[in-house]
Amino acid sequence: MVIDNNFYMSLALREAWKYQGLTYPNPAVGCCVVGEHGEILGVEAHHKAGEPHAEVNALKSAYYKLTNDSYILALKESVDIHTHLLSNHNGIFKKTKLYTTLEPCSHYGKTPSCANLIAELGIEEVYIGSSDTNKIAANGTLKLSMNNCMVYSDVLKTECDALLLPFNKTLEDRFVFFKWAERLNGTTDEGTISSQSSRRQVHAMRDVCDLLVIGGGTVREDRPTLDARLVNGKAPDILILSRNKDFDRAIPLFDVPDRKVYIEDNLERIQEYKNIMIEGGSAMYTLTRGVVDYYLCYIAPSLGGNESIKFSNDKFTFLNVDKESEDIIVWMKRIENNG
Repeated sequence: MVIDNNFYMSLALREAWKYQGLTYPNPAVGCCVVGEHGEILGVEAHHKAGEPHAEVNALKSAYYKLTNDSYILALKESVDIHTHLLSNHNGIFKKTKLYTTLEPCSHYGKTPSCANLIAELGIEEVYIGSSDTNKIAANGTLKLSMNNCMVYSDVLKTECDALLLPFNKTLEDRFVFFKWAERLNGTTDEGTISSQSSRRQVHAMRDVCDLLVIGGGTVREDRPTLDARLVNGKAPDILILSRNKDFDRAIPLFDVPDRKVYIEDNLERIQEYKNIMIEGGSAMYTLTRGVVDYYLCYIAPSLGGNESIKFSNDKFTFLNVDKESEDIIVWMKRIENNG
């Protein structure tokens, strides 16, 4: 039987992108567990820092599919899932293959080592997309190899590296992404555009980002709060990009506890932060073009409005297009040096 390794890794990638922007300070990671005859036993991702890693979630799903032991479904903590798997697997993973977008972690941090778990479950083949550049968690490949596991590296490496870039940028410097919502006809004005689930996802991103950048005109016109109330999360600090520093202090964003609000006419403030979200329209797009790493767009299945973002002659590479949500969610990167 011919196994398409790229296909299984692509499933892991697609799942991981659903959680891009939500896992900081951890990376977004996806994992796929495949049975002896090529059947898919589990496709899962890492959801949030401190919660089980992608490999653990995928192995949990695979274990339930193979055993019908529903007890494991109630387990939420990574250490509890590890313990149950190690105590009850009875060799069922011997003929399975595991595909992960990132080299399994080798250390015990907030959660136990994934490399140790994979080795102790007896999985004989592991396929990896990106190597872990985080020195604390690296060397999972070595640990697996020393425990009679065949490790195949660089499967869809380019795609997996693109998924990992936000994490690597925060290790080295900072990651900046620009988010907006538009309708099918490209308009971005006149009221709420994206679905409730999309807005909840954006609030979850605000919960883990350090700084949110927004234009002064948007603040005056929309009078936003810019918090993470839909997920009961923390509100990020705010940088209002504006030459005019005169604002109505009754605007809700100024009244959020435990947040700093800066009103400045330049972007130097972002150097003090690691994970930065920018929200805005055409003017903000132009002003921040030189500092943005990735772009995130929510496309709602509706028409209306009058104004759209003007991208001049810029071109983009699609990194991931999620059509499974209420809105189409697109992550992309601007192609450099195209005028």
